[in-house]
Amino acid sequence: MLSPNLKARLSSPLKVGNVEVKSRVLQSPLSGVTDLVFRRLVRRYAPDSMMYTEMVSATELHHVKKLPKIMEVDANERPISIQLFDCRPDFLAEAAQKAVAEGADTIDINMGCPVNKITKKGGGSSLLRQPQIAEAIVREVVNAVDVPVTIKTRIGWSDEEITILDFAKRMQDAGAQMMTIHARTRAQGYNGNARWEWIGRVKEVLSIPVIANGDIFSVESAVQCLQSTGADGVMCSRGTLGYPFLVGEIDYFLKTGEKLPPPTPIQRLECAREHLQALWEYKGDRGILQARKHMTWYAKDFVGAAQLRAELSLIETVQQGVNLIDRTLEQLN
Repeated sequence: MLSPNLKARLSSPLKVGNVEVKSRVLQSPLSGVTDLVFRRLVRRYAPDSMMYTEMVSATELHHVKKLPKIMEVDANERPISIQLFDCRPDFLAEAAQKAVAEGADTIDINMGCPVNKITKKGGGSSLLRQPQIAEAIVREVVNAVDVPVTIKTRIGWSDEEITILDFAKRMQDAGAQMMTIHARTRAQGYNGNARWEWIGRVKEVLSIPVIANGDIFSVESAVQCLQSTGADGVMCSRGTLGYPFLVGEIDYFLKTGEKLPPPTPIQRLECAREHLQALWEYKGDRGILQARKHMTWYAKDFVGAAQLRAELSLIETVQQGVNLIDRTLEQLN
């Protein structure tokens, strides 16, 4: 149940600088996941929520004339944020201008990715160890664009280096207008429990909106996180893999106090089939290869799921995947 205090606190729109978002539930940027196809599915159930593109390399943008497909946004999908990563303030400022021209309502800078190939080049969570560079990035990007600049980061590099309180204040002072905190260290990766108490501590020292991220897998976990941290909203990440309904379920509950009935296995598989066909239409053969992981995420929690999961992980054509899903739907009906 929503407490009266929480309901009152979340009843107004989320204000990110001059952008007003009519939902306190956001869809996290996820590499290899949150493309145009996936975002359309999430938005069907959460039309008011802020969506994010996959993270885009500012260095790559600097060296190409044509914008990468992961940066493509639908003119009708609002609000939308384009997430950028890099360690060079000038490259990020240039990339931010291109993102705004593409239709971004906000610019999000990734300062939390734990992957080695990102951190070894100075991007992602490595910026937690380079706060002066992170400050310079925010200042330069803020000066380069007329939309709000936001940050997504972690609580620190390791248990010995939990620096988020000082880091967050620096980012706010540099001009960031919202911060999303994934409540794990870089060393944790995605292991162990998210330490939500740190989000609460960040909320106490900042005046800009603070969004909670990490271990938001259900309506119940979202409410628990919001109540315990005082955060201004939640961002869903891995909980939406194979389940694009989650953002909408949480949003509906926060607005009404009522839980939506969960989708049935048949409804989830019908969504999987639509996702597969849309990826094929959007990306061709590359879309089929990317669809394999999505299809295996959908195939769970019903009789025959393990077999279907194994078969979907090997599909080579859209028709092959559709046939496998249709066969299972006939068995479930």
